[in-house]
Amino acid sequence: MHELSITQGVVDICESNAGGRRVTSVVLQIGALSGVIPESVEFCFDACTRGTALEGANLIIERTEGRGRCDDCGAAFSLGAYYQPCPGCGSYRVAILSGEELRVKELEVD
Repeated sequence: MHELSITQGVVDICESNAGGRRVTSVVLQIGALSGVIPESVEFCFDACTRGTALEGANLIIERTEGRGRCDDCGAAFSLGAYYQPCPGCGSYRVAILSGEELRVKELEVD
């Protein structure tokens, strides 16, 4: 489960940006194409925050839909996976517009 190390990295980022203050809430944005399982991050969060400035903090996960645009016909569409063809023309020349995100969007401190 690589989500454990990802969650630990999120905790480290939050602590370094909290300025020594207690963190009460974290909003984490996770894209559908990021390869990260949000439920696993939620599961790991309590263990990773124990004894840190984030202990007891509320974790809010915002999921970002995968979106792509066809380089051939210009159609924009939902992406459920990488290497999904354009539903309009069938081309595999697709640019990812969103869905790869994994970022701390918001940090609330006391």
